Amino acid sequence: MQSWQLWAAAAALFAAITALLTKLGVQSIDAGMATLVRTLVVAIALALVLVSRGQLAWSTLLQLPGNGVLALALSGLATGLSWFFYNRALQLGPVAAVAALDKLSVVLVALLAWLVLGEPLGLKAWIGVVTMAIGATLVAWA
Repeated sequence: MQSWQLWAAAAALFAAITALLTKLGVQSIDAGMATLVRTLVVAIALALVLVSRGQLAWSTLLQLPGNGVLALALSGLATGLSWFFYNRALQLGPVAAVAALDKLSVVLVALLAWLVLGEPLGLKAWIGVVTMAIGATLVAWA
C-alpha cells in the first residue's frame, strides 16, 4: 500500500465519518471537552499502534531532530485549534455546510504550499483550487 492516493482517499473517508460522529457528540458535549476527548482517544490509540509495532521507545523519541519536533509541536497546536473550532462550528451549524467550509483548507494549503514552499501549481491545479473554493462556498452557503 504505497499509493499516496489510496491513503488520501482513506483519510477523506474517515474525515467524513469523523464529521458525522463529531456532530452527534457535540450535541450534548461542549466543544472544548469534545476536543479533549477526541485528542485523548487519538493519542492513546496511536500509542497502542506504535507499541504493537515496536516503534515506541523513549530512546527513539529523544533522538528525533529538534527542528522536526518543533514543527510537529506547532502542527499539533494548529490541529488542536482546528479541531476545537470545527467542533464549535458543528455545535452551531449543519454538518454538511461546516464540513464544506472546513474543506477550504485544501484551497488554503495549496496556496500556502505555492507561496511558502515554492511548490508549483500548473493550470489544471489552479483550476481545481478555484473550483474547490467555489464548490465549498456554494455548499456552505446554499
